[in-house]
Amino acid sequence: MKRVLIITYYWPPSGGSGVQRWLKMSKYLPENGWQPVIYTPEEGEYPILDPSLEKDIAPEAEIIRRPIVEPYTLYKKFLGIKKSETVKAGFIKEEGKKTGWKENLAVWIRGNLFIPDARCWWVKPSVRYLKEYLKNHPVDAIISTGPPHSMHLIALKLKEDLGIPWIADFRDPWTEIDYYDELRLTKWADRKQQRLEREVLEKADKVVTVAPDGARRLGRLGNRNVRTIYNGFDRNDDAQTPVSLPNTFTMTYLGVLSKAQNPEKFWQVLGELAKEDNDFSKNLKIRLIGHIDNSVIRSIEEQGLSSYVALSPYVPHDQVSAVHCSSTLLLLFLMPDNEPRAKGLLTGKLFEYMASGRPILCIGPEDGDAAHILKETHAGQTVSFEDKEKMKEIIKDLYQKYLENGLLSNESNEVEKYSRRALTEEYGKLLDKTITE
Repeated sequence: MKRVLIITYYWPPSGGSGVQRWLKMSKYLPENGWQPVIYTPEEGEYPILDPSLEKDIAPEAEIIRRPIVEPYTLYKKFLGIKKSETVKAGFIKEEGKKTGWKENLAVWIRGNLFIPDARCWWVKPSVRYLKEYLKNHPVDAIISTGPPHSMHLIALKLKEDLGIPWIADFRDPWTEIDYYDELRLTKWADRKQQRLEREVLEKADKVVTVAPDGARRLGRLGNRNVRTIYNGFDRNDDAQTPVSLPNTFTMTYLGVLSKAQNPEKFWQVLGELAKEDNDFSKNLKIRLIGHIDNSVIRSIEEQGLSSYVALSPYVPHDQVSAVHCSSTLLLLFLMPDNEPRAKGLLTGKLFEYMASGRPILCIGPEDGDAAHILKETHAGQTVSFEDKEKMKEIIKDLYQKYLENGLLSNESNEVEKYSRRALTEEYGKLLDKTITE
Protein backbone atom coordinates (compact mmCIF):
# COMPACT_ATOMS: atom_id res chain seq x y z
CA MET A 1 0.00 0.00 0.00
CA LYS A 2 1.29 3.47 -0.91
CA ARG A 3 1.67 5.99 1.91
CA VAL A 4 0.47 9.59 2.02
CA LEU A 5 1.46 12.07 4.72
CA ILE A 6 -1.57 14.25 5.58
CA ILE A 7 -0.65 17.45 7.45
CA THR A 8 -3.76 18.68 9.25
CA TYR A 9 -4.35 20.86 12.28
CA TYR A 10 -7.85 19.50 12.93
CA TRP A 11 -8.13 15.89 14.05
CA PRO A 12 -10.18 14.11 16.74
CA PRO A 13 -10.86 14.95 19.51
CA SER A 14 -11.45 18.18 17.55
CA GLY A 15 -15.05 18.56 16.47
CA GLY A 16 -16.71 20.98 14.07
CA SER A 17 -16.51 21.33 10.32
CA GLY A 18 -12.71 21.63 9.98
CA VAL A 19 -12.02 18.02 10.94
CA GLN A 20 -14.59 16.29 8.73
CA ARG A 21 -12.97 16.43 5.29
CA TRP A 22 -9.72 14.64 6.10
CA LEU A 23 -11.06 12.41 8.82
CA LYS A 24 -13.50 11.00 6.24
CA MET A 25 -11.08 11.01 3.29
CA SER A 26 -8.47 9.15 5.32
CA LYS A 27 -11.12 6.65 6.40
CA TYR A 28 -11.66 5.53 2.79
CA LEU A 29 -8.15 6.04 1.36
CA PRO A 30 -7.05 2.45 2.23
CA GLU A 31 -9.80 1.15 -0.09
CA ASN A 32 -7.98 3.04 -2.85
CA GLY A 33 -4.50 1.70 -2.09
CA TRP A 34 -3.26 4.51 0.16
CA GLN A 35 -2.31 4.34 3.83
CA PRO A 36 -2.90 7.68 5.60
CA VAL A 37 -0.12 8.97 7.84
CA ILE A 38 -1.67 11.79 9.88
CA TYR A 39 0.56 14.57 11.22
CA THR A 40 -1.36 16.71 13.73
CA PRO A 41 -0.84 18.66 16.99
CA GLU A 42 -0.69 16.87 20.30
CA GLU A 43 -3.11 19.30 21.93
CA GLY A 44 -4.58 21.91 19.61
CA GLU A 45 -6.70 24.91 20.56
CA TYR A 46 -9.91 23.43 19.22
CA PRO A 47 -13.13 25.48 19.40
CA ILE A 48 -15.18 22.28 19.75
CA LEU A 49 -14.37 18.82 21.12
CA ASP A 50 -16.19 15.76 19.82
CA PRO A 51 -14.76 12.40 20.97
CA SER A 52 -17.49 10.57 19.02
CA LEU A 53 -15.48 11.21 15.83
CA GLU A 54 -12.64 8.94 16.94
CA LYS A 55 -14.59 5.91 15.72
CA ASP A 56 -14.07 7.18 12.14
CA ILE A 57 -10.27 6.97 12.29
CA ALA A 58 -9.15 4.31 9.82
CA PRO A 59 -7.54 1.26 11.51
CA GLU A 60 -4.75 1.49 8.93
CA ALA A 61 -3.98 5.13 9.79
CA GLU A 62 -0.68 6.00 11.44
CA ILE A 63 -1.13 9.01 13.73
CA ILE A 64 1.79 11.29 14.58
CA ARG A 65 1.03 13.87 17.26
CA ARG A 66 3.60 16.55 18.05
CA PRO A 67 3.61 19.40 20.60
CA ILE A 68 2.48 22.80 19.36
CA VAL A 69 2.98 26.28 20.82
CA GLU A 70 0.11 28.68 20.16
CA PRO A 71 -0.52 32.26 21.34
CA TYR A 72 -4.04 31.59 22.62
CA THR A 73 -3.06 31.24 26.28
CA LEU A 74 -1.30 34.62 26.19
CA TYR A 75 -4.22 36.14 24.28
CA LYS A 76 -6.75 34.96 26.86
CA LYS A 77 -4.57 36.10 29.76
CA PHE A 78 -4.09 39.52 28.15
CA LEU A 79 -7.83 40.02 27.76
CA GLY A 80 -8.86 38.35 31.01
CA ILE A 81 -10.72 35.55 29.23
CA LYS A 82 -11.29 32.20 30.90
CA LYS A 83 -8.99 29.42 29.72
CA SER A 84 -12.03 27.32 28.80
CA GLU A 85 -13.47 30.01 26.49
CA THR A 86 -12.94 29.46 22.77
CA VAL A 87 -11.43 32.05 20.44
CA LYS A 88 -12.78 32.87 16.99
CA ALA A 89 -10.54 32.53 13.95
CA GLY A 90 -8.33 35.56 13.50
CA PHE A 91 -9.11 36.71 17.06
CA ILE A 92 -12.14 38.47 15.55
CA LYS A 93 -14.75 39.45 18.11
CA GLU A 94 -18.35 38.40 17.75
CA GLU A 95 -20.83 41.07 16.64
CA GLY A 96 -22.43 42.82 19.58
CA LYS A 97 -19.61 42.18 22.05
CA LYS A 98 -17.73 45.18 23.36
CA THR A 99 -14.25 45.76 22.03
CA GLY A 100 -11.58 48.00 23.50
CA TRP A 101 -7.98 48.84 22.86
CA LYS A 102 -6.83 45.44 24.08
CA GLU A 103 -9.03 43.56 21.62
CA ASN A 104 -7.99 45.85 18.77
CA LEU A 105 -4.32 45.44 19.64
CA ALA A 106 -4.71 41.64 19.81
CA VAL A 107 -6.23 41.58 16.32
CA TRP A 108 -3.42 43.80 15.00
CA ILE A 109 -0.79 41.50 16.53
CA ARG A 110 -2.53 38.42 15.11
CA GLY A 111 -2.70 39.96 11.64
CA ASN A 112 0.80 41.41 11.47
CA LEU A 113 3.00 39.18 13.62
CA PHE A 114 1.43 35.74 13.18
CA ILE A 115 1.67 35.11 9.45
CA PRO A 116 -0.12 33.33 7.92
CA ASP A 117 -1.97 32.46 11.14
CA ALA A 118 -1.63 31.71 14.84
CA ARG A 119 -0.09 28.27 14.14
CA CYS A 120 2.96 29.71 12.38
CA TRP A 121 5.26 28.76 15.30
CA TRP A 122 4.61 25.11 14.47
CA VAL A 123 6.10 25.30 10.97
CA LYS A 124 9.86 25.10 11.68
CA PRO A 125 9.75 22.41 14.41
CA SER A 126 7.39 20.35 12.24
CA VAL A 127 9.71 20.55 9.24
CA ARG A 128 12.69 19.50 11.39
CA TYR A 129 10.81 16.55 12.86
CA LEU A 130 9.27 15.35 9.62
CA LYS A 131 12.53 15.47 7.68
CA GLU A 132 14.04 13.08 10.21
CA TYR A 133 10.91 10.92 10.35
CA LEU A 134 10.71 10.58 6.55
CA LYS A 135 14.29 9.28 6.32
CA ASN A 136 13.19 6.04 7.98
CA HIS A 137 9.48 6.11 7.16
CA PRO A 138 9.20 7.32 3.57
CA VAL A 139 5.92 8.36 1.98
CA ASP A 140 4.88 8.54 -1.65
CA ALA A 141 3.00 11.83 -1.42
CA ILE A 142 2.07 14.69 0.90
CA ILE A 143 -1.28 16.42 1.36
CA SER A 144 -1.56 19.63 3.36
CA THR A 145 -4.98 20.97 4.27
CA GLY A 146 -5.83 24.49 5.35
CA PRO A 147 -6.87 26.58 7.05
CA PRO A 148 -4.83 27.06 9.10
CA HIS A 149 -2.60 27.71 6.10
CA SER A 150 0.57 27.19 8.14
CA MET A 151 0.00 23.52 7.27
CA HIS A 152 0.77 24.37 3.64
CA LEU A 153 4.04 26.04 4.65
CA ILE A 154 5.18 22.81 6.34
CA ALA A 155 4.47 20.88 3.14
CA LEU A 156 6.08 23.56 0.98
CA LYS A 157 9.39 23.25 2.85
CA LEU A 158 9.27 19.44 2.68
CA LYS A 159 8.61 19.66 -1.05
CA GLU A 160 11.58 22.01 -1.55
CA ASP A 161 13.98 19.93 0.56
CA LEU A 162 12.86 16.37 -0.25
CA GLY A 163 11.03 16.65 -3.58
CA ILE A 164 8.05 14.55 -2.44
CA PRO A 165 4.93 15.02 -4.63
CA TRP A 166 2.56 17.42 -2.85
CA ILE A 167 -1.14 18.29 -3.06
CA ALA A 168 -2.29 21.54 -1.37
CA ASP A 169 -5.91 21.12 -0.29
CA PHE A 170 -7.88 24.30 0.46
CA ARG A 171 -11.02 23.79 2.55
CA ASP A 172 -11.38 27.59 2.69
CA PRO A 173 -9.63 30.49 0.95
CA TRP A 174 -6.49 32.20 2.23
CA THR A 175 -6.40 35.94 1.45
CA GLU A 176 -10.05 35.85 0.35
CA ILE A 177 -11.40 34.32 3.57
CA ASP A 178 -14.32 36.31 4.98
CA TYR A 179 -12.48 37.82 7.97
CA TYR A 180 -9.26 38.74 6.12
CA ASP A 181 -10.17 42.44 5.83
CA GLU A 182 -10.77 42.61 9.59
CA LEU A 183 -7.18 41.64 10.51
CA ARG A 184 -5.90 45.24 10.47
CA LEU A 185 -3.05 44.26 8.17
CA THR A 186 -0.24 46.64 7.34
CA LYS A 187 0.76 46.82 3.67
CA TRP A 188 3.84 44.75 4.54
CA ALA A 189 1.78 41.99 6.18
CA ASP A 190 -0.74 41.93 3.34
CA ARG A 191 2.06 41.59 0.77
CA LYS A 192 3.64 38.76 2.77
CA GLN A 193 0.32 36.89 3.04
CA GLN A 194 -0.21 37.20 -0.70
CA ARG A 195 3.38 36.17 -1.48
CA LEU A 196 3.10 33.03 0.67
CA GLU A 197 -0.26 32.16 -0.87
CA ARG A 198 1.11 32.48 -4.42
CA GLU A 199 4.17 30.42 -3.49
CA VAL A 200 1.99 27.56 -2.24
CA LEU A 201 -0.31 27.76 -5.27
CA GLU A 202 2.59 27.79 -7.71
CA LYS A 203 4.86 25.17 -6.12
CA ALA A 204 2.36 22.48 -5.12
CA ASP A 205 2.17 19.67 -7.69
CA LYS A 206 -1.63 19.81 -7.48
CA VAL A 207 -4.05 22.24 -5.85
CA VAL A 208 -7.51 21.09 -4.77
CA THR A 209 -10.46 22.91 -3.26
CA VAL A 210 -14.06 22.14 -2.40
CA ALA A 211 -16.12 24.17 -4.91
CA PRO A 212 -15.89 25.18 -8.59
CA ASP A 213 -16.03 28.93 -7.94
CA GLY A 214 -13.28 28.61 -5.33
CA ALA A 215 -11.21 26.61 -7.83
CA ARG A 216 -11.54 29.39 -10.40
CA ARG A 217 -10.55 32.06 -7.89
CA LEU A 218 -7.51 30.15 -6.61
CA GLY A 219 -6.60 29.33 -10.20
CA ARG A 220 -6.43 33.01 -11.08
CA LEU A 221 -4.24 33.75 -8.07
CA GLY A 222 -1.80 30.94 -8.87
CA ASN A 223 -2.09 31.05 -12.66
CA ARG A 224 -2.93 27.35 -12.89
CA ASN A 225 -5.75 24.83 -13.04
CA VAL A 226 -7.21 23.96 -9.63
CA ARG A 227 -9.15 20.73 -9.14
CA THR A 228 -12.51 20.57 -7.34
CA ILE A 229 -13.17 17.58 -5.09
CA TYR A 230 -16.27 18.20 -3.04
CA ASN A 231 -16.95 17.57 0.60
CA GLY A 232 -19.62 14.93 0.98
CA PHE A 233 -21.66 12.74 3.28
CA ASP A 234 -20.89 9.39 4.86
CA ARG A 235 -23.67 6.80 4.73
CA ASN A 236 -22.20 5.26 7.87
CA ASP A 237 -23.32 8.42 9.70
CA ASP A 238 -27.00 7.75 8.96
CA ALA A 239 -29.22 7.41 12.01
CA GLN A 240 -29.20 3.78 13.12
CA THR A 241 -32.80 3.78 14.34
CA PRO A 242 -35.88 5.20 12.59
CA VAL A 243 -36.56 8.85 13.38
CA SER A 244 -40.08 10.27 13.43
CA LEU A 245 -40.95 13.56 11.79
CA PRO A 246 -42.21 16.27 14.16
CA ASN A 247 -45.88 17.22 14.35
CA THR A 248 -44.92 20.88 13.81
CA PHE A 249 -43.48 22.76 10.82
CA THR A 250 -39.93 22.47 12.14
CA MET A 251 -37.12 24.33 10.37
CA THR A 252 -33.58 23.39 11.42
CA TYR A 253 -30.23 25.08 10.92
CA LEU A 254 -27.19 23.24 12.22
CA GLY A 255 -23.69 24.71 12.42
CA VAL A 256 -21.98 28.09 12.80
CA LEU A 257 -24.12 31.08 11.81
CA SER A 258 -22.05 34.27 11.49
CA LYS A 259 -22.98 37.92 11.08
CA ALA A 260 -22.20 37.70 7.34
CA GLN A 261 -24.69 34.83 6.95
CA ASN A 262 -27.53 36.48 8.86
CA PRO A 263 -30.62 36.25 6.56
CA GLU A 264 -32.46 39.33 7.83
CA LYS A 265 -35.20 39.24 5.19
CA PHE A 266 -35.85 35.56 5.97
CA TRP A 267 -36.61 36.48 9.58
CA GLN A 268 -38.81 39.33 8.33
CA VAL A 269 -40.79 36.90 6.17
CA LEU A 270 -41.30 34.44 9.01
CA GLY A 271 -42.37 37.28 11.31
CA GLU A 272 -44.93 38.47 8.78
CA LEU A 273 -46.32 34.99 8.11
CA ALA A 274 -46.65 34.31 11.83
CA LYS A 275 -48.74 37.49 12.18
CA GLU A 276 -50.82 36.95 9.04
CA ASP A 277 -51.62 33.24 9.46
CA ASN A 278 -52.69 31.98 12.88
CA ASP A 279 -52.38 28.36 11.74
CA PHE A 280 -48.79 28.94 10.53
CA SER A 281 -47.99 30.63 13.83
CA LYS A 282 -49.22 27.63 15.83
CA ASN A 283 -47.19 25.15 13.77
CA LEU A 284 -43.92 27.07 13.35
CA LYS A 285 -40.79 25.93 15.16
CA ILE A 286 -37.22 27.03 14.38
CA ARG A 287 -34.19 25.10 15.70
CA LEU A 288 -30.78 26.78 15.57
CA ILE A 289 -28.08 24.36 16.66
CA GLY A 290 -24.47 25.44 17.05
CA HIS A 291 -22.69 28.77 17.46
CA ILE A 292 -25.15 31.53 16.53
CA ASP A 293 -23.81 35.09 16.26
CA ASN A 294 -25.41 37.76 18.44
CA SER A 295 -26.48 39.70 15.33
CA VAL A 296 -28.69 36.76 14.30
CA ILE A 297 -30.33 36.53 17.72
CA ARG A 298 -30.97 40.28 17.65
CA SER A 299 -32.66 40.04 14.22
CA ILE A 300 -34.88 37.23 15.49
CA GLU A 301 -35.91 39.31 18.50
CA GLU A 302 -36.68 42.34 16.31
CA GLN A 303 -39.12 40.26 14.23
CA GLY A 304 -40.91 38.89 17.29
CA LEU A 305 -39.76 35.34 16.62
CA SER A 306 -38.02 34.53 19.91
CA SER A 307 -40.85 32.32 21.15
CA TYR A 308 -40.59 30.16 18.01
CA VAL A 309 -36.83 29.64 18.23
CA ALA A 310 -35.01 26.94 20.18
CA LEU A 311 -31.27 27.58 20.54
CA SER A 312 -29.01 24.60 21.21
CA PRO A 313 -25.23 24.18 21.50
CA TYR A 314 -23.05 21.96 19.28
CA VAL A 315 -24.42 18.45 18.73
CA PRO A 316 -21.92 15.54 18.60
CA HIS A 317 -21.52 14.34 15.05
CA ASP A 318 -22.98 10.91 15.74
CA GLN A 319 -26.29 12.62 16.59
CA VAL A 320 -26.43 14.94 13.57
CA SER A 321 -28.22 12.57 11.19
CA ALA A 322 -31.08 12.07 13.66
CA VAL A 323 -31.45 15.86 13.97
CA HIS A 324 -31.65 16.21 10.19
CA CYS A 325 -34.17 13.42 9.79
CA SER A 326 -36.41 14.80 12.54
CA SER A 327 -36.79 18.13 10.70
CA THR A 328 -39.57 19.18 8.35
CA LEU A 329 -37.24 21.52 6.50
CA LEU A 330 -33.45 22.07 6.61
CA LEU A 331 -32.09 25.61 6.33
CA LEU A 332 -28.84 26.54 4.60
CA PHE A 333 -27.71 30.17 4.98
CA LEU A 334 -24.80 31.14 2.72
CA MET A 335 -23.96 34.81 2.03
CA PRO A 336 -25.52 37.67 0.02
CA ASP A 337 -24.73 37.83 -3.70
CA ASN A 338 -22.47 40.89 -3.27
CA GLU A 339 -20.05 38.95 -1.05
CA PRO A 340 -17.05 37.85 -3.19
CA ARG A 341 -17.11 34.25 -1.92
CA ALA A 342 -20.87 33.77 -1.94
CA LYS A 343 -21.19 31.83 -5.19
CA GLY A 344 -18.54 29.30 -4.17
CA LEU A 345 -19.73 28.53 -0.64
CA LEU A 346 -20.20 24.77 -0.38
CA THR A 347 -20.16 23.69 3.23
CA GLY A 348 -20.04 20.07 4.32
CA LYS A 349 -23.42 20.75 5.91
CA LEU A 350 -25.06 20.87 2.46
CA PHE A 351 -24.06 17.30 1.64
CA GLU A 352 -25.04 15.95 5.04
CA TYR A 353 -28.40 17.67 4.63
CA MET A 354 -28.78 15.96 1.24
CA ALA A 355 -28.04 12.55 2.73
CA SER A 356 -31.03 12.90 5.07
CA GLY A 357 -33.47 13.23 2.18
CA ARG A 358 -35.27 16.10 3.92
CA PRO A 359 -36.12 19.19 1.79
CA ILE A 360 -33.55 22.00 1.88
CA LEU A 361 -34.17 25.73 1.65
CA CYS A 362 -30.98 27.56 0.73
CA ILE A 363 -30.69 31.34 1.16
CA GLY A 364 -27.87 32.43 -1.12
CA PRO A 365 -26.91 33.15 -4.75
CA GLU A 366 -29.33 31.49 -7.18
CA ASP A 367 -26.47 31.01 -9.65
CA GLY A 368 -24.01 29.69 -7.06
CA ASP A 369 -22.39 26.27 -6.69
CA ALA A 370 -24.77 25.20 -3.91
CA ALA A 371 -27.82 26.19 -5.96
CA HIS A 372 -26.52 24.15 -8.89
CA ILE A 373 -26.11 21.01 -6.78
CA LEU A 374 -29.52 21.40 -5.14
CA LYS A 375 -31.14 21.75 -8.56
CA GLU A 376 -29.18 18.85 -10.05
CA THR A 377 -30.11 16.49 -7.21
CA HIS A 378 -33.66 17.82 -6.68
CA ALA A 379 -32.72 18.17 -3.01
CA GLY A 380 -34.02 21.68 -2.43
CA GLN A 381 -34.57 25.26 -3.56
CA THR A 382 -32.44 28.40 -3.50
CA VAL A 383 -33.53 32.01 -3.11
CA SER A 384 -31.44 35.17 -2.94
CA PHE A 385 -30.88 36.97 0.38
CA GLU A 386 -32.63 40.05 -1.04
CA ASP A 387 -35.63 38.46 -2.80
CA LYS A 388 -38.14 38.77 0.01
CA GLU A 389 -41.19 38.27 -2.18
CA LYS A 390 -39.93 35.00 -3.69
CA MET A 391 -38.78 33.84 -0.25
CA LYS A 392 -42.28 34.34 1.09
CA GLU A 393 -43.91 32.44 -1.76
CA ILE A 394 -41.51 29.50 -1.37
CA ILE A 395 -42.14 29.23 2.39
CA LYS A 396 -45.92 29.44 1.88
CA ASP A 397 -45.71 26.70 -0.76
CA LEU A 398 -43.53 24.48 1.46
CA TYR A 399 -45.92 24.98 4.36
CA GLN A 400 -48.91 23.99 2.20
CA LYS A 401 -47.10 20.82 1.09
CA TYR A 402 -46.30 20.10 4.72
CA LEU A 403 -50.02 20.31 5.54
CA GLU A 404 -50.86 17.99 2.65
CA ASN A 405 -48.19 15.30 2.91
CA GLY A 406 -45.63 16.27 5.56
CA LEU A 407 -43.11 17.25 2.84
CA LEU A 408 -41.95 14.02 1.26
CA SER A 409 -38.29 13.00 1.34
CA ASN A 410 -36.09 13.34 -1.72
CA GLU A 411 -35.10 9.95 -3.16
CA SER A 412 -32.95 11.10 -6.11
CA ASN A 413 -30.09 8.76 -7.04
CA GLU A 414 -28.10 11.84 -8.08
CA VAL A 415 -27.26 12.42 -4.42
CA GLU A 416 -25.10 9.29 -4.13
CA LYS A 417 -22.21 10.62 -6.21
CA TYR A 418 -21.52 13.02 -3.34
CA SER A 419 -20.80 10.25 -0.85
CA ARG A 420 -17.45 10.38 0.97
CA ARG A 421 -16.56 6.96 -0.41
CA ALA A 422 -17.08 8.07 -4.04
CA LEU A 423 -15.22 11.34 -3.53
CA THR A 424 -12.28 9.61 -1.83
CA GLU A 425 -12.02 7.35 -4.86
CA GLU A 426 -11.55 10.55 -6.91
CA TYR A 427 -8.83 11.68 -4.52
CA GLY A 428 -7.12 8.30 -4.72
CA LYS A 429 -6.96 8.57 -8.51
CA LEU A 430 -5.54 12.09 -8.21
CA LEU A 431 -2.85 10.83 -5.82
CA ASP A 432 -1.95 8.05 -8.26
CA LYS A 433 -1.67 10.58 -11.06
CA THR A 434 0.39 12.99 -8.95
CA ILE A 435 3.13 10.45 -8.18
CA THR A 436 3.40 9.18 -11.77
CA GLU A 437 3.55 12.45 -13.68
